[in-house]
Amino acid sequence: MTESYVVGILNNVAMGDDITEYLQRIDSTLTPFEGRFIIHGGLPDVREGQWSGDLIILRFPTSAAAQHWYTSDAYQAIAPLRINNSTGTVAFFEGVNQNHRATDILI
Repeated sequence: MTESYVVGILNNVAMGDDITEYLQRIDSTLTPFEGRFIIHGGLPDVREGQWSGDLIILRFPTSAAAQHWYTSDAYQAIAPLRINNSTGTVAFFEGVNQNHRATDILI
């Protein structure tokens, strides 16, 4: 079983009371699903191309845990606080196993 990741790239975040409340409440929504932040914004050290937005990566032990977190009542109660105060993309990714090699995608 591989870990699962929720990746968000947020732009135009309107920092205010709603985003503050979202940030104050999100950690408690992650705990029941063993989710945790891997990356939460910060300035990237861009080596190629251009970067815009804030990168957020959450790690979950399984895809099911990530899906259950996102659809949970607790998270859905605060999601509008983010959605209504930013633009961006949120996507789910399956991790690879520890023996993964780049050429594995050629099979």
